[in-house]
Amino acid sequence: MEILDPEAVFRVVDLAGVLANGVLGGAVARQLRMDPVGFVVLALTSALGGGVLRDTLLQAGTPVALTDPAYLLAAIAGAFIAYLIELKGKWANRFLIVIDSFALGCWAATGTSKALGFGLEWLPAILIGVATAVGGGMIRDIAVGRVPAIFGGNTLYATGALIAAIEMAVLYALGLRNLGMAVAIVSAAVICTVARRRGWRLPGPGELSLRFPRLPRSKPGTRQKEQGWPRPRFRRLPKPRFSRRNRPESGGT
Repeated sequence: MEILDPEAVFRVVDLAGVLANGVLGGAVARQLRMDPVGFVVLALTSALGGGVLRDTLLQAGTPVALTDPAYLLAAIAGAFIAYLIELKGKWANRFLIVIDSFALGCWAATGTSKALGFGLEWLPAILIGVATAVGGGMIRDIAVGRVPAIFGGNTLYATGALIAAIEMAVLYALGLRNLGMAVAIVSAAVICTVARRRGWRLPGPGELSLRFPRLPRSKPGTRQKEQGWPRPRFRRLPKPRFSRRNRPESGGT
């Protein structure tokens, strides 16, 4: 008999992540001064959007979020927590970040393993895992008219999901599914938490652009030297000079 069931631990992390993302969705609704309906809708979108997107892409039947009442209850509970309590404290914010980071790795690993179980190759399975992890927040931002945070300006978030999905794909191929889940959860949590603490971000487009050396500008009024192979230069022969004595005679006889 196992002292600690891995499936039970993964389910606790999964539901805790649903609750935390429900609170985060409700926090966005509070910023936009929405009514309770807006709180619930954004909480459900943020907490369950990635899993619904995953099951829809895999054509796996009814999404798990709709067949298991615990997911809906956890997301709605997060909406009401955000509606009743304004989470402004530093420790409350840190707690939500840590729980969300653990859930990120769990969702990335779950999406990857489920896609591999449906017979997909490793690359689309990894993409499904990343979409599962970040899809809810992306749909939430689009619903309120914002550019999704994962598209830039945010600390490493989708990167942590990508690393977790790759780890899960490798360990799943080795037959170590439970170990893959554990490694993905821990690694994503560490990467996202440290990146948030240190402010690590992916470089922007202007930070890695290649710069080519510029040719020196010619001064006005001067002719710029031509580039390429040097052209041969010919000396001009001096014009013959004739004295009056040696001047040739012209005319007839």
